[in-house]
Amino acid sequence: MALPRSFLQYICGLVLLIASVNALKFDLQARGPNDKKTERCIRNFVAKDTLVVVTATVGGSKGDGMIVNMHILDNVGNEYGKPKDVVGEQRTVFTSHADAAFDVCFENIMTHSLNQFKPARMNNPSRHVELDIDIGADAKDWSAIQANEKLKPVATELRRVEESIAEIVREMDYLRAREQKLRDTNESTNTRVKWFGIGTTLMLIVLWGWQVMYLRAYFRSKHLI
Repeated sequence: MALPRSFLQYICGLVLLIASVNALKFDLQARGPNDKKTERCIRNFVAKDTLVVVTATVGGSKGDGMIVNMHILDNVGNEYGKPKDVVGEQRTVFTSHADAAFDVCFENIMTHSLNQFKPARMNNPSRHVELDIDIGADAKDWSAIQANEKLKPVATELRRVEESIAEIVREMDYLRAREQKLRDTNESTNTRVKWFGIGTTLMLIVLWGWQVMYLRAYFRSKHLI
């Protein structure tokens, strides 16, 4: 028996809710201004024309001897933000320009020498970072949408689930298109290899025939046969 569509939407919404990822938390070690540049990057994939909200909460305070810089860019060269000296909450909102993976990178640079830090932090100067990345339907402010459009909570939740499902469908279509492209490339490669093998075989046969004819003519000229 087929399940009702509303029940399927509810199940999909529940799965999306369970699969949602909490904010990533880590300590960002500081490096000296003359040390080799090191960044800590978090990568995520996003489809073209998708809303993305990156929220980073950086501990510490200005003037504590460390400067945390952020850099958001994708692997095709598009840059979406480069905040400097981040302290507290830093929110970056952008719309992706391509189907590509994007990186959110952090670097922590010391501006003081180690002996100027407090004893508890002298051996391990670092800043605590909490990173939350919302993509697509999760990046929208549904409270504001509900207030502006005067929607009921149930209608707002159903709309959010509907947009989340639509994103999954678009992602599946993208993966299907990628699969088709890879299949076409594979078939084209197989065809080229086949004809290369046939051409190589024919060339060897022709070369073998030429060698036989040449050797026969040579031996006849020497009256050996």
